[in-house]
Amino acid sequence: MAAIAVIDYDMGNLHSVCKGLEKAGATPKITDSAIELAKADAVLLPGVGAFDPAVQHLRSRDLVEPIKDAIASGKPFLGICLGLQVLFDSSEEGVEPGLGIISGTVRRFRSEPGITIPHMGWNQLELTQPHCRLWQNLSSQPWVYFVHSYYVEPEDSTIQAATVTHGSQTVTAAIARDNIMAMQFHPEKSSKAGLQILSNFVQQVRTVVPV
Repeated sequence: MAAIAVIDYDMGNLHSVCKGLEKAGATPKITDSAIELAKADAVLLPGVGAFDPAVQHLRSRDLVEPIKDAIASGKPFLGICLGLQVLFDSSEEGVEPGLGIISGTVRRFRSEPGITIPHMGWNQLELTQPHCRLWQNLSSQPWVYFVHSYYVEPEDSTIQAATVTHGSQTVTAAIARDNIMAMQFHPEKSSKAGLQILSNFVQQVRTVVPV
């Protein structure tokens, strides 16, 4: 079974994510150990909360370089919600620099009549990388669950794997580049579509694990 390190830095909904991975046929291991990240077949960075505390916790646990090393090694990496945002250079939510793995900024939704901030609840994805492995066996516009006031704005728009529209604002909902995949929504809260996405990630991990 695929061994997936789920990073513990006091900012994630770890148990729901792990249950989703187990249903998808993986063996998740909650850890903040650089050694465990290096040994794992894949790495998952969840996250719930605010940008500044998240990057502070990652730095205080000396996890930044192990995360970068894991990505550089080519092993599959999945970021969820705040675990997507901290990959970027900076955020309008705070003053701390992000990890700088993806060039770009985290922006806040603009207020406009008729929408609520945070963007909370079910919404449909527009798949801008329809052949991305995460989207296999999904409908063309799957419904997934969001809870966020901020969204990522990558400098390279080609890494967008999906977008979502809230009011008049169409923003990045997921990115994919090489072995990095990350999403703003919560697959572990997204019913059958979310489980399929996690299963697709686990399947990708299996394709790169030595037999």
